[in-house]
Amino acid sequence: MQRTAPRAPSDDKRWRIVETRMRRLGYKPDSLIEVLHSAQEAFGYLDDETLKFVGESLGVPPSRAYGVATFYSHFTLKPQGQHTCVVCTGTACYINGAKGILARLAKDLGLKPGATTEDGKLSLLTARCLGACSLAPAVVFDANTHGKATAESVMSRVEKL
Repeated sequence: MQRTAPRAPSDDKRWRIVETRMRRLGYKPDSLIEVLHSAQEAFGYLDDETLKFVGESLGVPPSRAYGVATFYSHFTLKPQGQHTCVVCTGTACYINGAKGILARLAKDLGLKPGATTEDGKLSLLTARCLGACSLAPAVVFDANTHGKATAESVMSRVEKL
């Protein structure tokens, strides 16, 4: 059975992108991840309103939409800075220096995981594993992975932003 979406929360043109994606995927519940990606690309993050709308449109309980959005590190539930820095905290990265990188960012910038600088330039995130264990510790700046990172190399990149 073909589902039809409830009315978008507002007239914001970005909702059309999300609605088009859902329509192309047939409003199927198993398209949740793909639709959440489209919504995040359109809005920059997934707020409660977006999760509720997508869930209702796909016939998915809000708890499932929220669960998926919080499980995958790619998704974020609040606005991010102009740039993002994701520090891998998986076992290989953690024992090879991720803790020191996070400590340096906290000391020099007052930035803790999940926070954004006051000027909105940088958001710091962590991920349990980036799949780059051979490059440990791995750090991702704006979707570009950098391996064998050190606190100094990360701070150098941050200063160039």
